[in-house]
Amino acid sequence: MNIRPAAVAGTWYPGTAGALTREVDAYVAAAGEGPGGEVRALIAPHAGLMFSGPVGAYAYKAAAAGSYDVAVLVGPSHFAAFDGVALYPEGAFDSPLGAAPIDAAGAAAVLAFPVVQALTSAHRREHSLEMQLPFLRRLLPDVPIVPMLMGLQTRDTIVALAEALDAAFRLRRALLVASTDLSHYFDARTAAGLDARVRECVDAFDPERLLDLFEEYPEFDRGRYVACGGGPAISVMMAARALGAREARVLKYAHSGEISGDNEGVVGYMAAAIGAFGAAASAH
Repeated sequence: MNIRPAAVAGTWYPGTAGALTREVDAYVAAAGEGPGGEVRALIAPHAGLMFSGPVGAYAYKAAAAGSYDVAVLVGPSHFAAFDGVALYPEGAFDSPLGAAPIDAAGAAAVLAFPVVQALTSAHRREHSLEMQLPFLRRLLPDVPIVPMLMGLQTRDTIVALAEALDAAFRLRRALLVASTDLSHYFDARTAAGLDARVRECVDAFDPERLLDLFEEYPEFDRGRYVACGGGPAISVMMAARALGAREARVLKYAHSGEISGDNEGVVGYMAAAIGAFGAAASAH
């Protein structure tokens, strides 16, 4: 089997099963309850677990009560530049909590679309999907994955991936997961203002508005001012809506300064759930 080795285990998160389980369980226990109803998609952060874990736990706790036969992971590529979307097509992603197998049928389904290519090299150093595995392996351990990285986050790629996800998983019980952090390295007050614009788009379940916001900035600035995984988040929102989701809720927002104590150059984190919910209020 083609195993993708963990790239940041032991640095960005604990490298042993026991320590990682304890940390994930503590974050999940501290997280608020989800919105109820059916969760079809998540937006979750991907920084080091001590920074983003307390936020990401809100998203995965909301999904944990659901029943899924595949988790479709879409994140940004931080190290490799390419057009379209890079799929790791077969095998598994290693993890201290056990390897996450790749869903062969799901991988084959998305490869049928020109926007997706099999490109394992793009995944070698990338952390944006790996940082989802501690929660997935702990809370949804029997769910295989389809891991994809978005290269250049153009409008054409974003829309094409949304259409591919809709078509490929229309007959599956799929949990779509977009991996993204928000603004990068502004002071906490500035970051909160920039991140509020993203949160408003998500709470309104308006991916087109988020795409317009993304495109207000030159491509090289979008990750800093909006979200490094803005493209994946927009694609997942569009696909979830096509697959029947009716609303989105931001469940938690925080920034790195709340952990580090350094509020001069923070990174913003958001957890959101997308689906069909009850009347519970979101907890921002």
